[in-house]
This record gives sequence, C-alpha cells and structure tokens, in this order.
Amino acid sequence: EELKIMAGGIIDCHCHLSASEFTQMINSVLFRQDIDNSGVKALVAVTEGGTEFENIIQLSKRYPGFVFPCFGIHPLQGSGQNLQSVKIQDLDPFLHLFQKYKDDIVAVGEIGLDFTPWLANTKEEQDEQMKVFIKQLELSKELDLPVNVHSRSAAKVAITTMKELGITRALLHNFAGKPSVAMEAVQAGFCFSFPPAVSRNEQVRNEPGNVTISCEYIAKVKGISSDAVSD
Repeated sequence: EELKIMAGGIIDCHCHLSASEFTQMINSVLFRQDIDNSGVKALVAVTEGGTEFENIIQLSKRYPGFVFPCFGIHPLQGSGQNLQSVKIQDLDPFLHLFQKYKDDIVAVGEIGLDFTPWLANTKEEQDEQMKVFIKQLELSKELDLPVNVHSRSAAKVAITTMKELGITRALLHNFAGKPSVAMEAVQAGFCFSFPPAVSRNEQVRNEPGNVTISCEYIAKVKGISSDAVSD
C-alpha cells in the first residue's frame, strides 16, 4: 500500500537496474525516467544474484521513493554461454542480507524455477532449483513480503509449490504457461506482469519507461483505454 501511495502513477513492477548492462549508464537511465513524460513514478528493482544485493540497496538510497529494492536468487545463474542452473551455494552466503535489509526490501525476487531443457534437464538440477525456490518462499513468509516469480518450462510446478506453502501475494513475471495453469494462479490470487516484448514478439534491452508500451498493448487487446490499464 505504501508503494502505491508514494508512486501515484505507473509502477514498473519488475526491472533489473543492477544488471551488468546498465552499470555504466544507470544514473542517466534513472534520471531520464524520473523526469520524462512516461508516467513511471516508481521502479520495483529485482535482483538475480546475491552480488547485486548491496548495489540495489545503494541505488534505492540514491533514489528514495523512486527505486524500491527486492532481493532474490534467480533459478539460472551466470550469463550468455555461462548460464547454469542455480545451486543452494548461490543463496546461502547471502541469507543474512535478507535479515539485515528486511526493512528496506519490498519483495523477494526474482526467484522461481527454470526447467529449460538445455539448461536444467537433470533431476539433480531441478531438485536443487526447488530447494533454492522453497527456501526463498519461506523467507518471504517469514519477512511478510510478496514474491516476484520466474517460471519458464515449470509454471505448473511453481504455482503448485507456492499454493502448498501458503503463498498469497505473488507476481508471475513474463508468464508463458498454459491458460488453465494461468487460471489456477488467478484463483490463488496471484498477479501477472507483461514486458513490452509482449507486443513485439522479440527481446530487446528494456528500460522502465517502456512499460507504457505494455499498457497500450493490453488496452488494445482488452478494448479499453490506456489510462484504465495504468490505473
């Protein structure tokens, strides 16, 4: 509720401000978003790995009331050709930071499961991902925070796991599961976010102001105004 009150406009509910491709230009990106006419008034910034945690906290302190930080360990670690399935060792050394910054973070994310065959096709890899996912879901309950969830090639099992653990506040990011699975998530009270790529069918480097592209596309599909979508 506090986030909504402070924002008073469009919120980018899932952005990677501490991602390496933004490191050299983060100040210009954020400054541009804050003053342009995009209508974006707040950014919920997720992380993919523990080494981003301190960076995203510092960024939120540099832009108070605009950048809202989340902590999470993504189911895939590394980048490019070095992507690999997450291990519990990728989470454990950073668990103390969830406690240290529990009053600063607004959600646990980006967490989840990614069973893409060429990245996590063994039972051992998938079991390890599940351990990391469940540990972070339990953390979210302990800290009374919502979760921001990635579920590629694993939508059904991710949603079932969340329901079994009693998760009630979840945002499913870039969801690509079956409609029946999506409806199961809706019935559980979960929400969905849609990136600008939904209107382009391609992945490009994204910036928070582009959230208006998603608003316009959703409005077109639903036959309502963009203002109605952003409200």
